Amino acid sequence: MNKKQEDKMLKEESEWKRELTPEQYHILREKGTERPFTGKYYQTKEQGIYKCSACGNELFSSDTKYDSKTGWPSFYEPISEGSLEFKPDDSMGMKRVEVICGRCGSHLGHVFDDGPKPTGKRFCINSACLNMDKNKGPDKK
Repeated sequence: MNKKQEDKMLKEESEWKRELTPEQYHILREKGTERPFTGKYYQTKEQGIYKCSACGNELFSSDTKYDSKTGWPSFYEPISEGSLEFKPDDSMGMKRVEVICGRCGSHLGHVFDDGPKPTGKRFCINSACLNMDKNKGPDKK
């Protein structure tokens, strides 16, 4: 088994259902979404590291967060290679790329090619999928 496989978190859906709030379960495990402009992180400017609310995997640094005016937290770059996985998503009559947690496989949101420099990416992520660790991050080295 390689390192990447060892780091994977595998749980039964019944475990996820017990551990997550109904909203988190719907978004993270059933690929739902929260209404725009309602999530706890869409406007925050605090410094820290955003982690997956299902498994604690580090996903984004606050240094890469920006206001995309879409109503969801948006980032232009993941914290590290392998922290996220991507899958084509043709649901709802649209061609999109789904963003998935690289550790637990939970749905986080989508990535688009209309973001700012330097990457040109917009990772549009549901707040319910995130927990911020204010004790880690750019100014807490």
